[in-house]
Parts: sequence; C-alpha cells; structure tokens
Amino acid sequence: MKNVKAIALLTALSMTIGGCASTSRRDERAAVRGALIGAAGGAVLSAATGGDLATGAAIGAAGGAAIGVITQDGRNRKVYRGNDGRRFWVDDNGQRRMYEGR
Repeated sequence: MKNVKAIALLTALSMTIGGCASTSRRDERAAVRGALIGAAGGAVLSAATGGDLATGAAIGAAGGAAIGVITQDGRNRKVYRGNDGRRFWVDDNGQRRMYEGR
C-alpha cells in the first residue's frame, strides 16, 4: 500500500512538473506521457533490482518527461547549446525551445 501511494504521488507530481516546464498543450501532453512511461519503467526496474520503488519512479519520471518533450510526435529533436551555455531545441516552426532535461 505504501508503494502504491508513493507511485500515485510521483505520478501527480510529474504531471504538475511536466505542465510547468512546457509552453504548449502538445508539449504538456508529451511531457506527461513521457513522465508516466518513465515512472512506470523506473519503478519496474527498481523493483526487479531490489531498489526503492519511489526512487526508481521519481528518476524515471524526470527522465521520461524530458525525453517526452524532446521526442514529441515520435521524432527525435537535436539539442543544441547556445552561447550562454543553455541547451535548446528547435520546434517545427523554427522557434528555439529551452531544454529542461539534465
């Protein structure tokens, strides 16, 4: 029961973070989708290796959200580094989008 509560909390948190980190509705959906997939994968891998489910889900959700935005619509997006050191990617309209991942 404790693990179910932790996973539910992390899922809700990842949805909130995903929504704040993106600027369009499509980005939000991609971030949430990636976070949910990442959280599930992280929890499964953590359980299989004897680790903490909540930690695995949190790490998976963070990585999944970043990857979800970068690869939205199933396309990989190249990440560039600007002169100021910040990373960004270019959307379909040619606009620079800040990369929130690590």
